[in-house]
Amino acid sequence: MTENPHSVGAVNDTAPALFFRVGGMTFFERLVDVFYDGIETDEVLLPLYPERPDLTGARHRLTLFLAQYWGGPTTYMEERGHPRLRMRHFPFHIGPLERDRWLVHMAAAVEQVCAQPDVPDGIDDELMAYFVPVAEHMRNDSGPPIPSPGTQSPR
Repeated sequence: MTENPHSVGAVNDTAPALFFRVGGMTFFERLVDVFYDGIETDEVLLPLYPERPDLTGARHRLTLFLAQYWGGPTTYMEERGHPRLRMRHFPFHIGPLERDRWLVHMAAAVEQVCAQPDVPDGIDDELMAYFVPVAEHMRNDSGPPIPSPGTQSPR
């Protein structure tokens, strides 16, 4: 099923939602906590957060968004309306460096959280198949795009 990377929900009609396969909200809370633990020490990304040094609001919003996107409760929509990801991120400079730093932290969070024995195999691949194109979609500054899987980057 091809998804718009910033659509509201990615529930596949033929499979249980990822939200339920990973055990619900606790998984997304762990994922977001590990992700933001990395952001808190990142000299490139931390300045982009107006709430710093307290990232409680950002943690809350990302947890709700991801849970909803992957088939969980619609609390994000109820609290914030349609995600409009690109519009919400447009005021912040997001170029290739910011995209890449964001992906470093998200990939590390995915790796750590998905290594837990209660997480089914393959969840990490499903998550990263979403996060990589979304990170690219959020860019609002020129620079080279992320190469498509299986292609070489220009030399």
